[in-house]
Amino acid sequence: MPVEMDASTPAAPALELSRVVKSFGAVVALRSGTITMERGSIHALIGENGAGKSTLVKIIAGLYRRDAGEFRLDGEPVDFHTTAQSKAAGIAVIYQEPTLFPDLSVTENIFMGRQPTNRFGRIDRKAMRAEAVEIFQRLGVTIDPDRVTEGLSIADQQIIEIAKAISLDARVLIMDEPTAALSGVEVERLFAVARSLRDEGRALLFISHRFDEVFALCDTVTVMRDGSYIATTPIVETSIDELVRQMVGRDVAELFPKLPAEMGDDVLVVEGLTRTGVFHDIGFTVRAGEIVGLAGLVGAGRTSVGLAAIGALQTTGSVSLRGRTVRFRSPSAAIAAGLAYVTEDRKRHGLFPQMDAAANITMTFLASFARAGWLSRSRERAAAETAARDYHLRGAGLDRPASTLSGGNQQKLLLARCLLRPRSVIILDEPTRGVDVGARAEIYRIMNRLTEQGLGVVMISSDLNEILGMSDRIVVMREGRTVGELAREQASAERVMGLAAGLAA
Repeated sequence: MPVEMDASTPAAPALELSRVVKSFGAVVALRSGTITMERGSIHALIGENGAGKSTLVKIIAGLYRRDAGEFRLDGEPVDFHTTAQSKAAGIAVIYQEPTLFPDLSVTENIFMGRQPTNRFGRIDRKAMRAEAVEIFQRLGVTIDPDRVTEGLSIADQQIIEIAKAISLDARVLIMDEPTAALSGVEVERLFAVARSLRDEGRALLFISHRFDEVFALCDTVTVMRDGSYIATTPIVETSIDELVRQMVGRDVAELFPKLPAEMGDDVLVVEGLTRTGVFHDIGFTVRAGEIVGLAGLVGAGRTSVGLAAIGALQTTGSVSLRGRTVRFRSPSAAIAAGLAYVTEDRKRHGLFPQMDAAANITMTFLASFARAGWLSRSRERAAAETAARDYHLRGAGLDRPASTLSGGNQQKLLLARCLLRPRSVIILDEPTRGVDVGARAEIYRIMNRLTEQGLGVVMISSDLNEILGMSDRIVVMREGRTVGELAREQASAERVMGLAAGLAA
């Protein structure tokens, strides 16, 4: 139901944090956390990784207690000791990766721990189901309340988390990077749900690295930098350029610091690459010192082509590396030959999350640190420390588990691992997904350095600005086929999207 307001007096903000401080020993995670959320509004919170956004959210959610500063809910001071207290006060957090019970039904997940009972003291499943159906109808989505949640898309799981929040009558909803794993259609559905919640009078906090989504959805934006509040501005009164300057203290022109590199001979040649039902007759070349962007809509087959090039998928066709035809039986064979691949899903397929950062860097090449069959820990450590310096793993202690690092540092960790030994070609699949604007610029500078050293780079990306900003040449795919190739000076957003959508010859 809509959140009721008393029209006789001006309503206090739904949530206010002012000059909030949080430290962990000698490390100050939050120096001055400040935000004001109004009812019936969607408020964006942006900043680089390490800006203090997550710490601020965890204080609101009851995971952390602040050391200083003010925290008010509906104008009243609050101080949560637990997440249960935060939920009871009407606050819900929707995370990027929902945590539902996979073997329970959608309805059971919504009402877990607070199932209604009938007059006999038994769980009233009919009432639970009816309320779940009513909530989904209000949200304008269709989800079977009786099916188990295992196998549901991330998008559907997030909607279930939102339905759970509504069933608790949450007045403040926090959405932390909710679109990172969603397709365009799923993002639009989520936005429609968010707007309906706003229209009911609820306050929403939307945390994202994607500027286009912030401008499409939000009413107000707050910027944080280095653990401190920088500014709050109505979205109609600001611009991407201004937000970038506030976030990182430098101009938007530095977002894509592409440098010209001297092109050499072909280092990778793909011809007639085919996997039945996935892609057909794929062909492109990459020269030494060149960044080739592989563009296309979701489902075009770009990632599958990258995996096929390193031997992770069986195909017909040919791949040549530095003039020699190769047929890799496994990714390890590709690595040994000088062809590396950085996965788009670093959490599932790239990192060893519970192992420390140093071990993550050296894992692929342990044999090179051994003598007479014994691993030299000192040599391994020295290599990891050198790589950490080379790839600017800021604030990333080598002894910390990889799972505790920011998205930007995790991505640079994978780059450090792949490039610990000389390479001819590197395939970067969505190299800046889930990475803040500052870390993006650092990754782009690393790419520039690689091309200056004569490497060929294949960049698979769904970010059109990234494709246009960093590619020397763009190969466009659609429905498993290459449909066009554009030189940097020929490329525009309209031409790339026209080819990808089948609207241009």
